[in-house]
Amino acid sequence: MDNSAAGAIAQPDTCGRSRLAAVDPRVHELLLKQEQQERTTLKLIASENFASAAVLEATGSIFTNKYAEGYPGARYYEGNAIVDELESLALERLRTLFGSEHANVQPYSGSPANQAVYRALLRPGDRVMGLPIPEGGHLTHGWAVNFSGTDYKRVPYGLHEETQQIDYDRLRETAKRERPKLIWVGGTAYPRAFDYALMAEIASEANTYLAADIAHISGLIVAEAHPNPVPHCDVVTSTSHKSIRGPRGGFILSKNEDRYQTLYHQQSKYNLAKRIDRAVFPELQGGPHVNTIAGLAVALQEAASPSFRTYGQQIVKNAKALAQALLDRGYDLVTGGTDNHMLILDLWTRPLSGKAYAGRLAKAGIITNFNMVPGDTRDPSVTSGIRLGTPAVTSMGMREGEMVQIAAFIDLICSKPDDADVQARVRRDVADFCAAFDVPGISDRKAA
Repeated sequence: MDNSAAGAIAQPDTCGRSRLAAVDPRVHELLLKQEQQERTTLKLIASENFASAAVLEATGSIFTNKYAEGYPGARYYEGNAIVDELESLALERLRTLFGSEHANVQPYSGSPANQAVYRALLRPGDRVMGLPIPEGGHLTHGWAVNFSGTDYKRVPYGLHEETQQIDYDRLRETAKRERPKLIWVGGTAYPRAFDYALMAEIASEANTYLAADIAHISGLIVAEAHPNPVPHCDVVTSTSHKSIRGPRGGFILSKNEDRYQTLYHQQSKYNLAKRIDRAVFPELQGGPHVNTIAGLAVALQEAASPSFRTYGQQIVKNAKALAQALLDRGYDLVTGGTDNHMLILDLWTRPLSGKAYAGRLAKAGIITNFNMVPGDTRDPSVTSGIRLGTPAVTSMGMREGEMVQIAAFIDLICSKPDDADVQARVRRDVADFCAAFDVPGISDRKAA
């Protein structure tokens, strides 16, 4: 029996029966179906990955049972001496990996981490600059339907019309004119590297905070496959899953001192690090998820290994290879390629919507998500693009050659999107293709 989350939950009792199967056969059945799906499909969703068996074991451990409101050495519940050691270990590993002065591992995910940044740095009504969703930004960077777009004044920046990359010259002009209190750099569907040093210059000229959202690229940063924003930004936020292969959670990195404290928080007696911590707890959250912190500590230990550096760099190599293979087949890509782990397939000139193509691909075992493209005229519920990512297939051990084959699968479906026979044939071929690779946390568990 392995140590995957499924294995940890469904461990056999002394009679050899699965505990989960005995207690809840229906959930056990669904778990096995999910395992089978992940063994036989190509996970190309840029925000998904495979956590290791060790991470899953820690996440599904008895740390689930512990309440630990507060921080190491300052808890509101007794019996947390071991939890203090665990959280302190995760914090130490996180600061070391990213070279950060301060860290917080308690946010429940990336969006709550970003919300804590707003609470720590701004007041309602302050101006916030961010990349809009159609250009690749995230909901929490000032989008209208999100708290960040309703509680704060949105000042979006955009892309260069020709390159579809961030127009830093216009960004600088906008920042000087609008004088926002916070500029976000980061995105959820932006396939190029961010110029953090230039963004820091612009933020300094505008006398504003600079925050980087690295939810997608944290693993690439650790692997030195993408620039590190920590030296340039006041605050850095991230999820703890995606490319860094941890559990579903979040973390925040920051400097200790606040260069703008006298401007924005004249009455505050706390430095930047303390304000970040107070924003997470007690302003926004209660007790942290200790089991998630345990899983993150394990993921950070794995991320410190030489093999992880190789893995992170291979993610980018695979993304570039997949991009080139699709370009060779006549497809359009936003920005014309990629610098990181993702690429955005621009299907605006094709007959179906992004959602329609994503649905056809899913039937063939190719799991993606539909996504807006710059200047998209279709509704966000259907879009004109598809986002593709390589972290998960890279975790399976695939390399550049496999990316060429994946591009061929995608082309077969998109060329004949309504041919059920083609979908069925590709679905079988994809399953056979995946069978040659291990799925971290799953492959050593035999299908029932």
